[in-house]
Amino acid sequence: MRSFFAKFKFFGIVLLIVSAVIISLFYNALQPKEILPVYQPAMVNFELVDSTLQHVKKYHTIADFALTNQNGKLVTQKDYENKIYIADFFFTTCPTICPIMTKNMAGIQDEILNDDDVMLLSHSVTPEIDSVPQLKKYALEKGVKDSKWNLVTGDKKQIYELARKSYMAVKSDGDAGPYDMIHTENFILVDKERRIRGFYDGTNTKEMEKLLSDLKILKSSYEK
Repeated sequence: MRSFFAKFKFFGIVLLIVSAVIISLFYNALQPKEILPVYQPAMVNFELVDSTLQHVKKYHTIADFALTNQNGKLVTQKDYENKIYIADFFFTTCPTICPIMTKNMAGIQDEILNDDDVMLLSHSVTPEIDSVPQLKKYALEKGVKDSKWNLVTGDKKQIYELARKSYMAVKSDGDAGPYDMIHTENFILVDKERRIRGFYDGTNTKEMEKLLSDLKILKSSYEK
């Protein structure tokens, strides 16, 4: 009799474990999968959106570009094809927010170092100062890994149009002339289809945690 109850007890424990596993699987299956929004100009603070784009509700993507990186290499959208990437705007002589942003971007670089799906892209907003040698010097000082992170310079008008019309990262209007100056703390998360999936304050540690969390969500959306 004691042997019978011992077997029954064992069966009950096994049944309890199996039931818990089944319930857990059902619960996970019923949970909606977290998805990041696809940002369109009409969804973004109008102060950040060029007046020509404020009505756009779909199909917004990052425009083609051709800029030069810290190694003198031409970098285009082709280098980011089928990649998730994080973009920002900086300048090497900035004494205020840029050092914090660069430090935080370097922290992200450490997190994605072995992830072939993710890259970084930093645009100089003072291309007349940030020559290739200046960018290379800055890259070496800040621990930039060439395979993961491009610091780019080039035509000021192109960079400023990217900031205002593609990345929607800047509140001020301007003509990219000699007195036009962009200063923004925004980091922008871009997916493999060149769509914006998130905006983050590049000076804020909590926002960097949110960015890395959102990056995982975005990566999972490409998993089959």
